Amino acid sequence: MKLLEGKTAIITGASRGIGRGIAQVFAAQGANVAFTYSSSVEAANELEKELIAQGVKAKGYKSNAASFDESQKLAEDVVAEFGSIDVLVNNAGITKDNLLMRISEEDFDTVIEVNLKSVFNMTKAVQKTMLKQRKGSIINMSSVVGVKGNAGQTNYAASKAGIIGFSKSVALELGSRNIRSNVVAPGFIETEMTAKLDEEVVKGWRAGIPLKRGGTPDDVANVCVFLASDMSAYVTGQTLNVDGGMLT
Repeated sequence: MKLLEGKTAIITGASRGIGRGIAQVFAAQGANVAFTYSSSVEAANELEKELIAQGVKAKGYKSNAASFDESQKLAEDVVAEFGSIDVLVNNAGITKDNLLMRISEEDFDTVIEVNLKSVFNMTKAVQKTMLKQRKGSIINMSSVVGVKGNAGQTNYAASKAGIIGFSKSVALELGSRNIRSNVVAPGFIETEMTAKLDEEVVKGWRAGIPLKRGGTPDDVANVCVFLASDMSAYVTGQTLNVDGGMLT
């Protein structure tokens, strides 16, 4: 029995990295997947084909989660195409790192808009459908940086910490309707983005992690499967750190 059989999931920012890993593992577990991307059309088309080959329904949507109107339209389009929205994974995110003294107002605002406001936009967009269904699982991607902060990332840390407060509030508001809201906070996850970093720096990071390795997108995706599935039916308002023990 596949854990997500018959469920429809929306995953934002899924054309690469962690989002792509979540889409692949969800499809393998039987979920129908609607995913968004911002610019990588080729990667999105490739992913769509790959997911359909797993025997599920899948569709990529070019949609900007930072736009309130586009988020509303996306939710409507997904309901029309798939018939339900059982799971929302808010994964879209960016970084624009700099020390506080050098960070521009624009770089602060953009990161808050893409990382935090997108979570509000998408949650509000799917809320109506989930309330009607009287069930749903919302999974919001934060970061260890949102839990403990990080020098040079005031904007990113603020956005990711904001996601935790937002998610707990949603858990309290929507719990009586059987809609759950949880947070996943990944640590150092090795993706094509981290592959561009200096190998010695990466080795140093791995050495500082109790499990002595970076995480994979699958490590994060498997925790999302648990939160999306009925196995976590009594789990809401929680933050799960997927960090190899970094915050221990």
